Amino acid sequence: MSLADPALLALGLVVAVALAWAVFAAARRRAAALAAAGIAASGAGRGRGRGRLGGAWFTVGGVAMLAVAVGGPAATVPVSHASGTVILAMDVSGSMTAADVAPSRLDAAKQAAQSFINAQPGSVNIGVVAFQQGGLETAQPSSDHSNATAAVSRLSAGGGTSLGAAILASLSAITHKTVGLGRNGSAPNIGYWPSATIVLFSDGQDSDTYDSAVAAAVAEKAGVHIDAVGVGTITGTTVDVDGYHLFTALDPGTLRSVSQATGGTYHPASDAGQLDTIASSINLRLTVTHLPLPLAGAFIGLALVLLAAGALLTVARTGRVV
Repeated sequence: MSLADPALLALGLVVAVALAWAVFAAARRRAAALAAAGIAASGAGRGRGRGRLGGAWFTVGGVAMLAVAVGGPAATVPVSHASGTVILAMDVSGSMTAADVAPSRLDAAKQAAQSFINAQPGSVNIGVVAFQQGGLETAQPSSDHSNATAAVSRLSAGGGTSLGAAILASLSAITHKTVGLGRNGSAPNIGYWPSATIVLFSDGQDSDTYDSAVAAAVAEKAGVHIDAVGVGTITGTTVDVDGYHLFTALDPGTLRSVSQATGGTYHPASDAGQLDTIASSINLRLTVTHLPLPLAGAFIGLALVLLAAGALLTVARTGRVV
């Protein structure tokens, strides 16, 4: 238990101790006066004396409880809730224009991402990173989820895919500092961020699988899980990119490898309906925070009970309040 104002508690306890001393001294003076007058207290007299003192001691107890209350007591209680940071890493490469998932891979991913945003509590900060050949942060993590929703709605496809750059850009958004690989491809130490999650929406076609593996290792070392949502079909289709007809298909192997390397989960999907279900099923880790629970009200209530009991007992035994 903690106290907001120990000085007030000390002052209140001094008052309570002084009152207790006064009760004790008054009882001794009364006993001495009766003894000097040669009056022996009868059984009934002793009962009234005990009743009078009992009421006084209840009053002292009530004052002591008020002293504790004015000190501002508070207990610390653990509260668990979904909390942390979620980065939606959205693949906006040219292959995401493929229509093997209606109306297109990107549109289906955007719908699923917006459904996911709407399902999250305000205690979760959500950011958006769009990636093509490099990561581009489009919305800083914030508890104002309308920013993430607007960022997702603005996304359009074009360019190539680099899952490694997407992961590093997402880690940069989580840590609020630039995260990159060393000159020799070594993984940096970015600290430990266990309450952060990256939700990766992609068809898995990666221009550099080495970078994605190293970037996943950085995330794993930092305690960041990556949940990958595969958008597209294994049978694939063709898309027009810069006047060329290119075949594109979902690559679940790459996405599964990235997610499993970080302790996350790969979620396959072949249509927008499945994506909505998958996005809502991604579990955030619960975090425990310790919140102060004010106890002044409880001590005041106890003090009122003691004071009332003291007054009633005194009146019942002596016919007087004091």
